[in-house]
Amino acid sequence: MNTLTYKGFSGSVNFSAEDNAFFGKVEGIDGLVNFEGSSVKELIDSFHEAVDDYIDYCKRNGIEAHKSYTGYMRIHVSPDVHSRVAALAKRTGVSINTFVSNALDSQIAKLQP
Repeated sequence: MNTLTYKGFSGSVNFSAEDNAFFGKVEGIDGLVNFEGSSVKELIDSFHEAVDDYIDYCKRNGIEAHKSYTGYMRIHVSPDVHSRVAALAKRTGVSINTFVSNALDSQIAKLQP
């Protein structure tokens, strides 16, 4: 999926051939904020405006702008991956949860701008 980023927010990017328009929504928030444009520049400008408006709305209403997450994730992996992770966690002296959390932190650090 193509995405835009601005002020710590991400927006999905889609194209409608029927409408000849780009469109998307701001992801990771409790609410629905859409944006659109007939060109890439218009889409980006619309996304920035949508994020700025959303931030202002949240400030005026005392709302947390980003979606809150519990920190609990349930993931499904193949039995082979599960077995290999368990063995590596045991070998490094940590729980499976700590091993996976550390692996995610490492991957995020590599990919974040």
